[in-house]
Amino acid sequence: MTGTADLWHHYGRARAGRDRAVPGAFHWTWSQDGGPGPELLGDLSGRTVGDLGAGAARHAAHLAVRHAPARVVAVDASPAQHGTATDLFGHLAPRLRIVLSGAVPHLHTAAGAYDVLYSVFGAVDFTDPRELLPAAAAALRPGGRLVFSTLAHHVGGAPARTDVTASEIPARTPDGGTATMRRWVLRAHVWAEVLDGAGFTRIGTEVLPATGEGPRAADTLLVTAHRPR
Repeated sequence: MTGTADLWHHYGRARAGRDRAVPGAFHWTWSQDGGPGPELLGDLSGRTVGDLGAGAARHAAHLAVRHAPARVVAVDASPAQHGTATDLFGHLAPRLRIVLSGAVPHLHTAAGAYDVLYSVFGAVDFTDPRELLPAAAAALRPGGRLVFSTLAHHVGGAPARTDVTASEIPARTPDGGTATMRRWVLRAHVWAEVLDGAGFTRIGTEVLPATGEGPRAADTLLVTAHRPR
């Protein structure tokens, strides 16, 4: 991360100042107000769970407190997000472990360490899937599960891409300057093809319609896959 602007510096700062509670619910949708919950992850009792691109670790904190895993590891490459997560939920250690790292480097150090991996508009969106998904497969134990929610189309309505190509989206530097970052917004069949190529099986996709209207409304693509036993 040295020499690279933290483009997540501003994200969630206002909420962190007013809301320090462990969330009472877990949502996959873009609007974070509906759809299925953590049941898609399976029974987490005694399991080791990884949140890839955890941000402020609100989803991870919910799982750690309410679903009796052995451990939830909240991984994020942003120093600002790591700092916010530590400030909000560091007291939940050791059940919640907050890690400052890119998802791919972390997964490369964790072969066969996880029962479940998930991403809620997190690292799966912002990391080349041809690098991330094979690393995720290797980090899962046989029979392990990957679940992620991502955009079903670009915010604003442009369709998802038909190949594994990133889009450039607006971002802000810590000093408020303008920048861009890469985001992978892919059609369901493209995600399925990359998952298959990474060694996953039992791949499922579902579109969850937006619950509201407006320029920031978007449908959610929910994806599940398994490492073979």
